Amino acid sequence: MLGSVPTMILFILTVVLYGLLVRRPLDRTLAERRARTSGAVEQARGAISAAEAETQVYEDKLRAARADVIAAREHLLKQWQAERDKALEQVRSEAQEKVRGARKQIEDSTIMARQQIESATDMLSEQILRAVLPQGVNVQEASQ
Repeated sequence: MLGSVPTMILFILTVVLYGLLVRRPLDRTLAERRARTSGAVEQARGAISAAEAETQVYEDKLRAARADVIAAREHLLKQWQAERDKALEQVRSEAQEKVRGARKQIEDSTIMARQQIESATDMLSEQILRAVLPQGVNVQEASQ
């Protein structure tokens, strides 16, 4: 058993030296590497989050710009429609005014024609009586 003491001491010394010379530096290097990797991953996650936030802001601005364009287009369409309706109303009004004028002219012409017919009626009746009655008869006496 005493022969195995130097082997045990050498084994314990190897384990202690392994821990001091290999294990601790290796653990430090792995911890540093893990920290760097975790930091890079966290930094990447932060960059992704920032990019997503910026993308959301751009999308909101794009939606707002589209809404503005649509609102402006609708405003223009309403304005054009109002202008068209106004022009149509003006044309209708002018057409109705022309129709009124034409009706007035027709009525005036009708009145004048009736007056002419009435005045011509007396002359025509006299001419007819002269043509029908013998020449010696007075036309005015026959018409009464």
